[in-house]
Amino acid sequence: LPLFISLPLIMNFISLVGTITLFLGATLALAQTDIKRSLAYSTMSQLGYMMLALGIGSYQAALFHLITHAYSKALLFLGSGSIIHSMEPLVGYSPDKSQNMVLMGGLRKYVPITRTTFLWGTLSLCGIPPLACFWSKDEILSNSWLYSPFFGIIASFTAGLTAFYMFRIYLLTFDGDLRVHLKNYSNTKEGSLYSISLWGKSLPKGINRDFVLSTTKSQVSFFSQNIPKISVNTRNRMRFFSSPLGVKNTFVYPHETGNTMLFPLLILLLFTLFIGFIGIHFDNGVMDNGISELTILSKWLTPSINSFQESSSINSYEFLTNAISSVSLAIFGLFIAYIFYGSAYSFFQNLHFKNFPIKGNPKKNFFGQVKKTIYSWSYNRGYIDIFYTRIFILGIRRLAELMHFFDK
Repeated sequence: LPLFISLPLIMNFISLVGTITLFLGATLALAQTDIKRSLAYSTMSQLGYMMLALGIGSYQAALFHLITHAYSKALLFLGSGSIIHSMEPLVGYSPDKSQNMVLMGGLRKYVPITRTTFLWGTLSLCGIPPLACFWSKDEILSNSWLYSPFFGIIASFTAGLTAFYMFRIYLLTFDGDLRVHLKNYSNTKEGSLYSISLWGKSLPKGINRDFVLSTTKSQVSFFSQNIPKISVNTRNRMRFFSSPLGVKNTFVYPHETGNTMLFPLLILLLFTLFIGFIGIHFDNGVMDNGISELTILSKWLTPSINSFQESSSINSYEFLTNAISSVSLAIFGLFIAYIFYGSAYSFFQNLHFKNFPIKGNPKKNFFGQVKKTIYSWSYNRGYIDIFYTRIFILGIRRLAELMHFFDK
């Protein structure tokens, strides 16, 4: 640590890497349909926050966010596993389907415990007080603004994006009505269009499996206008599915997992609710190194050097100002997510201003082009996989073919 502190260029480089990571991870999570992939990119973004905190010298905030994020994200990943387990009786043991949020919706009625724990984990990661991640993320945002307005702007904007895509995950999964019956995604093998392997990889027959590029023409829209509304009669009746044992005319619906998974969810929920208190400043006293005496986390870091040494007592007004700013960004992200991904029968879904910017020809509309670009970037994972496939995989194959030609 002293070596890095004596080299400001290295610290700036670490901060820049963290800033790029947190922003890239957030943009890649915006339009994913796989629930586990969305959470994975969210983890990437939160690791960027930790790296940013290390780069600006806020080591206590970095470790604090590592701890709070660990419990919140463990709660979310375990909750996603419970969701996937509840979807498998409907779609079969297929990750492409059981993890697809487009086929979910309305699960709050079937998995209430999972839904409650997942909601608290989502709000924690969004930075809603007094949950765990609020305290650590707010500290990182405050220190990033003190270090550089450039880092502060990107970190704050990404905090709003985090609230947007995390609440999007929650709404697509638990809000509205179950959408799996809108397509024939049951675990029957009557259709001949798809070839399903043991691990659920399903591709239309005839497609080259060696090189498949994602397209957005037939995928779910970035916003929710294209999600078909379900009639009242459809919502009020239960659809028949085939059971995993092949017995037809059997009611199959999502269900809660066993106690072996629900009990850890509740334990992680308790940590998500209360682990943030280890980093809260309970008084105005400071030690020689500028760390609060009664911060539990600071006792673990007493030998460490913190670049943000406090010269005076903690300013409650400054804390409230920073907290209001970060919470406002989170609430704004939640609000935008609810407008676009809330239930099709909610109040905001029928507002005229929602569809007003995209009227007319989308090709000539700036907003439509921006929306399409953002969605394509996020859904195709920043084109990183495509770039890797074309440059490295196909490049190495052609190089091997060339060497094989000369080796004849």
